[in-house]
Amino acid sequence: MHRKVEPLLCELHAHTTWSDGALTLPELVDLYGRNGFDVLCVTDHVNRSDDPWCPAGAPPRGVHAGNHDAYLEEVAAQAKRAAVKYDLLLLPGLELTVNDLDPFLAAHAVAVGCRAFVSVDDGLEAALERARSEGAALIAAHPFRARRGVHNSRATMRFDREWRELGELVDRWELFNRYDLFASVARRGLPAVANGDFHRPEHLHGWKTLLPCGKDERAVVDYLRSARPAFLTRVEAEREDLRRAA
Repeated sequence: MHRKVEPLLCELHAHTTWSDGALTLPELVDLYGRNGFDVLCVTDHVNRSDDPWCPAGAPPRGVHAGNHDAYLEEVAAQAKRAAVKYDLLLLPGLELTVNDLDPFLAAHAVAVGCRAFVSVDDGLEAALERARSEGAALIAAHPFRARRGVHNSRATMRFDREWRELGELVDRWELFNRYDLFASVARRGLPAVANGDFHRPEHLHGWKTLLPCGKDERAVVDYLRSARPAFLTRVEAEREDLRRAA
């Protein structure tokens, strides 16, 4: 007899102090574990070596070739702790971060389950192809249509402008990023997910993804890479949390 699979509450886009997040990886695990999530993918930024938002001569930011092994080691150690303490599945990942002064050339993509270092120095397409060859599931992140009111580092409009061409290289699109709705993703019928793009504790809340699959890395990645539907839910803050945030 087939048994109904309970959907997994997932955060597929989250940052730590390895890049521009406010929490360490152990703190991030504790936050999501205490709040009942089933799956958490840590996706710290990999930036271009000539990233326009990084001051000239500054040391590399985020995850890079020189610290990626240490990054994976900490993810592995925290994955064991997350499983034992919270029954939380912690997955490694990266945010492939192609920033540009021209927002129509800027694009970010989340690589869920990526265990290899993937450089973005050769451009977005090469990075997506490499991450896919390493078995990652790829998500087009915050595909904005306009830059009004958007911070420079999030003015990522290339995915929206070139959605037909780039859609061949990704598996899913963010319909929601936190509380931001990308209506063009729905209008075009693109396979959608909802992510928190976690940087600060208040980003725990907002729209998230539910996946009806097994609770292991391969099952989650394979489901995201498939054509099967993902389901979306909104995680609300408790009133006390809202008062503290205010």
